[in-house]
Amino acid sequence: MNAPRTTFPPLKSLDVALTELLSHAAPMSGIEDVNTFDADGRVLAADLVSALHVPPQDNSAMDGYAVRCADISALGVVLPVSQRIAAGSSGQPLQPASVARIFTGAPIPAGADAVVMQEDCEALGDTATVRVKTTPQHGQWIRRAGEDVARGAVVLSKGELLTPASLGLAAGIGMKTVSVSQRLRVALFSTGDELVMPGDVAPQDMRPGTIYNSNRFFLRALLQRLGCVVTDMGIVPDQREATLDALRAAALDHDLILTSGGVSVGEEDHIKPAVQALGELDLWQIAIKPGKPFAYGKIRKSGTDFTHFIGLPGNPVSSFVTFMVLVRPFLRQLQGASQITPVATAMPAHFNWPRADKRREFLRVRRNAAGGLDLFSNQSSGVLTSAVWGDGLLDNPPGRTIAHGDTVQFISFLDLMG
Repeated sequence: MNAPRTTFPPLKSLDVALTELLSHAAPMSGIEDVNTFDADGRVLAADLVSALHVPPQDNSAMDGYAVRCADISALGVVLPVSQRIAAGSSGQPLQPASVARIFTGAPIPAGADAVVMQEDCEALGDTATVRVKTTPQHGQWIRRAGEDVARGAVVLSKGELLTPASLGLAAGIGMKTVSVSQRLRVALFSTGDELVMPGDVAPQDMRPGTIYNSNRFFLRALLQRLGCVVTDMGIVPDQREATLDALRAAALDHDLILTSGGVSVGEEDHIKPAVQALGELDLWQIAIKPGKPFAYGKIRKSGTDFTHFIGLPGNPVSSFVTFMVLVRPFLRQLQGASQITPVATAMPAHFNWPRADKRREFLRVRRNAAGGLDLFSNQSSGVLTSAVWGDGLLDNPPGRTIAHGDTVQFISFLDLMG
């Protein structure tokens, strides 16, 4: 008698899987005020509205002389210097038929309507007079009040990811502190008796079948780059009670539990039954390469309170890619970010990819000096070298081959890690 055929769930498209995953990611409500110095990489929790113009008044964009254009009708006009205005001081109204020595950032005196840079002027004698060697245009080299930021304008919107430039802009409108979403607390652990930590066993002493735990290192780093507070819970033994204990402990004080390995359909492991015993678990087969096996679930704490659980595939590149395309958007939505997925850039492929796949592929590529993309030679899901060599992913639709010169979609690792 024939054994019953194993049936597998249908593959989900990445877009469907991401939509379903994000439906569980209600933004966390915690908000804290932090010093603007310390807010890089945080998600803004409230609009920043400027209480002043930036710059606050018309000022000089150059070292030179503030003038009335009407006083300089021809090249070589000689005029007296009536005052000197440095940044941080305020001058007097400009006297008719005179100029004011002025420096970058200094306020434009009343009556002046242009600045002539010092290279176009010649100071005469004891510098009490100056020859203007050009005919100025009205408004030249004047930075107008509010041309950067107008009073009452929203300069940064709720949900924006703060960058070094953002912090400068916030400081420029007087913000000593900013309100940001609280950091997500993530518990990270690995399962598998085959895993060994670097330093515990020398390479020459590794038992057959054991491997160093590389996933734990890059997942922790990726979480920290996204502003998460990470609790590294180490390697959990392949025992049911140990797995249950680890999940219970992690659920108490964390917003998310993240693991890698042991989520393939039909695979015997303790993570799946343990999560199911403590809450609920969905196993998905996603139509991406590398990747495919993915798990999302919830572990109950008390009543309706729960902790999110995500299980990633064990192959290093599969774990790396699924983190980028699924976990990162999930975390950003929990943080209340307005932009949760990066924008791809159209670029030419400088290689051939004749093997179309039924799944959506994320190929490891690198930009070259000619403005195109080179392909790493080995795209296996176990070759982490490809993610080190490359500087981004090529998002290739299902069933598509690529010929040299074809336009493809490129997503930078810098965008995926921030």
